[in-house]
Amino acid sequence: MASIRTNLGLAPTGRPGKSTASIIAKLARGSMRLSQMQDIAGCRILVVDRTAQDAAVVALSQLFPKARLLDLRARPSHGYRAVHVVPMVDGYRVEVQVRTSLQHWWAELSETLALGHGAPDLKYGGDVPEHPGTLGRLLLLSDLIAAFEEAPGDVSPMTRLVTELGIGLVGYTMVSEVKGQQP
Repeated sequence: MASIRTNLGLAPTGRPGKSTASIIAKLARGSMRLSQMQDIAGCRILVVDRTAQDAAVVALSQLFPKARLLDLRARPSHGYRAVHVVPMVDGYRVEVQVRTSLQHWWAELSETLALGHGAPDLKYGGDVPEHPGTLGRLLLLSDLIAAFEEAPGDVSPMTRLVTELGIGLVGYTMVSEVKGQQP
């Protein structure tokens, strides 16, 4: 984090490492071995929009030239979008998440819903048993946010969001405030 602050002038924030329970659950899903996990330690950089996100990723790639890049914008993981830059630091993989404000808002909403409903599988493609369709709404919201970020002058994705999700003016205002625009 100090290297990113000093060399790039970016403001990474610490993020909690994976909990023991999360690590065990990930291993139990069989998707990887412990030695392959890149997100046990890391930090997060929040930027205002896709242009700033691309610039941050370029700067990180120059700072850590051998880093792996995982762009989850075009191929999101169950709606989660971001760019992960994964350098080796002192022999360990470290995950640097670069998210736009709206990508972060969506990730926090998803996490809150998963924890609040006791449905941790929501983050991995499962639904909320007591509220079927939650995953579908989150995926739709992720797609609409991506469309909005790719064409910020086009308000049709936000109009579709309000209509299809039925979140009304309050939700539209929240997303608009994150983007710094008026509803």
